[in-house]
Amino acid sequence: MAIVFITGSADGLGRAAAQSLLDQGHRVVLHARSADRAAALGELGSRAAGIAVGDLRSAEETRRIADQVNAIGRMDAIIHNAGVYSQPDRGATPEGHATTLAINTLAPYMLTALIERPARLVYLSSGLHRGGEGSLTDLDWTTRPWDSAKAYAETKLHVVALALALARLWPEVLSNAVDPGWVQTRMGGTSAPVDIETGQRTQTWLAVSDDPEALVSGRYWHHLRQQEPAEEAVERTFQDKLIARLAELTGVTLP
Repeated sequence: MAIVFITGSADGLGRAAAQSLLDQGHRVVLHARSADRAAALGELGSRAAGIAVGDLRSAEETRRIADQVNAIGRMDAIIHNAGVYSQPDRGATPEGHATTLAINTLAPYMLTALIERPARLVYLSSGLHRGGEGSLTDLDWTTRPWDSAKAYAETKLHVVALALALARLWPEVLSNAVDPGWVQTRMGGTSAPVDIETGQRTQTWLAVSDDPEALVSGRYWHHLRQQEPAEEAVERTFQDKLIARLAELTGVTLP
């Protein structure tokens, strides 16, 4: 059985993925934004192999999350699930970054670099990533007028590009990106067409399955099927420039 760390697993798709993996007999390390949210995990928390606590908006707390996970031991897989969607303004993290960028892009990048390398990495993206081209001009929204939809699309492009880059840079790791669809969660709303069980299925399958179809790397998935991502995400030049910029913004380099 595998041990899997899932970011943003206090509710929504992350919680559903954790419940699914636990029900299959796997060990799961949960993540909650605060001690109060960790305490509210209830029965799910009591079943977990551990709970990492920290706010992904903060680089300092993101580092602490990595430390907590490393103290538990090497993960077999990590599902980078946490994310935010519609932010009314750019906001500012303790380090001065745009909130959407910090949670959706900088945090998974930092955790990838700082947590002991697992066998599998899964990054949650969105079909909306195809509207995120051109982000490197003003990655942190310091000069552009704020556009929450565009910012979200850009960050979801970033994680696809990161997943595909890692498949190239870390050939011993299975690294993939997943579009779960528009799911009935607090973020997606009750009118979303995809139920939460369907929404979590692909990422948990990629994290633990020994099916030959799941033992691949550098792919973009939607409901257990491979799809073609945005052209920019597969461009090596874009991937390398993005990683260099993320290293610059965070002070963390990929090992």
